[in-house]
Amino acid sequence: MSKLLLKNARYIVSCDDRDTLYENCNLLIRDNAIEFIGPQLQQADQVIDASSMAVYPGLINTHHHLYQLFSRNLPEVQGLELFPWLVALYDVWKNLDEEVVSRSALVGMGELLKNGCTTCFDHHYVFPAQAGDLIAAQFRAAGRVGMRFHASRGSMDLSQKDGGLPPDTVVQSIDAIMEDSQRLVRVWHDPERFSMHQVALAPCSPFSVSGDLLRESAALARSLGVRLHTHVAETRDEEQFTLEQFGMRPLAYMHSLGWTGPDVWYAHGIHFNGDELRQLAETGTGVAHCPISNMKLSSGVCRVPEMLRLGVPLGLAVDGSASNDGSNLLEELRVAYLLHRLTWGREAPTGYDLLKIATRGSARLLGRDDIGCLASGMAADLFMVRLDRLELAGAQFDPMSMLGTVGLKGPVDYTLVNGRPVVQNGELVSADEAELSAQANETVRRYLNRF
Repeated sequence: MSKLLLKNARYIVSCDDRDTLYENCNLLIRDNAIEFIGPQLQQADQVIDASSMAVYPGLINTHHHLYQLFSRNLPEVQGLELFPWLVALYDVWKNLDEEVVSRSALVGMGELLKNGCTTCFDHHYVFPAQAGDLIAAQFRAAGRVGMRFHASRGSMDLSQKDGGLPPDTVVQSIDAIMEDSQRLVRVWHDPERFSMHQVALAPCSPFSVSGDLLRESAALARSLGVRLHTHVAETRDEEQFTLEQFGMRPLAYMHSLGWTGPDVWYAHGIHFNGDELRQLAETGTGVAHCPISNMKLSSGVCRVPEMLRLGVPLGLAVDGSASNDGSNLLEELRVAYLLHRLTWGREAPTGYDLLKIATRGSARLLGRDDIGCLASGMAADLFMVRLDRLELAGAQFDPMSMLGTVGLKGPVDYTLVNGRPVVQNGELVSADEAELSAQANETVRRYLNRF
């Protein structure tokens, strides 16, 4: 057994059930779990002087598309909204392979870790023929950088000839999807406490998959004991699509196929009406809030204050790098704070509310009760920020709200996942960042055929 002591932390923002803020206290980690928080000094094998630091629970990202990292900032799609944006980029994504997925995952997870995110859920749904075992490549990347990782077996079975958006080369049959879904859950899903690997089933969206695929995915996920995820209510175009095709709004359509309940969460959830928000709360169906992507694609503003009042399960997410251009959940937290202040005024969530959405709320979406707060018996997932850095001068009087109201310019000082430092002094522990960047850019040039 190994013990790590964070000694005399200036602040420990716990996000626990009592919203405890510890001052000048110690936090002891034994192996991969928190054993003690309090003023008494504890013996340990390793000590980090935290006297100038604020300690926070690790952030939890509830919706990403890591593969999109290598198609971000392309000038030809910057002005497009979701449907034409997708059509243009599918022509790029149809060339995905294992190398692209592996290196994009390494880069995206590295950026997440450097900015305090300790758990990532990724929604991967593009599986070109002969591309390799793409989900295994992601899990290997997560192991290399030390990320707690939830993968999805995403899917699409409606191509352009069927009325969907993707080309024929990236859709699959329902039988093939179901077979591979079972394989991935069997090989990679670990339901135990402190699990580093989990799998969810995640058909892409109502406009790129059939009703049969949605229905069968729900039944399979529940038989295997894994969660369900998809995009819902992101744009008015989607709403028009489901009304024209099925005579129902998106939520009613998903509900008719078994896609509501405490084991389901949706990405975006912008265009729900009041009755639908109440249905989400009553069924325990969650929403991953993606503010930067929603702004960049002109999709709209999620009704977060109402969701919080009603008790809709709510987490925070960066969404795909091509619709966000980054993998920084700390930035997402501050943008969310500012967006909702602008939109809702006094009704907007506070900076601390947003921190809890990105920790406790996100953990709930993923079905986890072992991450999301700092308390005895919880996983030792956390990040640390020096308060004496120039950018935070004069900003230390409300450490619980600081990450929303002031934000953090630059990487965190330490990130720990499962009791192990994966970022120290703002740099990744397990990877040479310059070498990783050079390899990634080489892969991007090949992938995009741009030299």
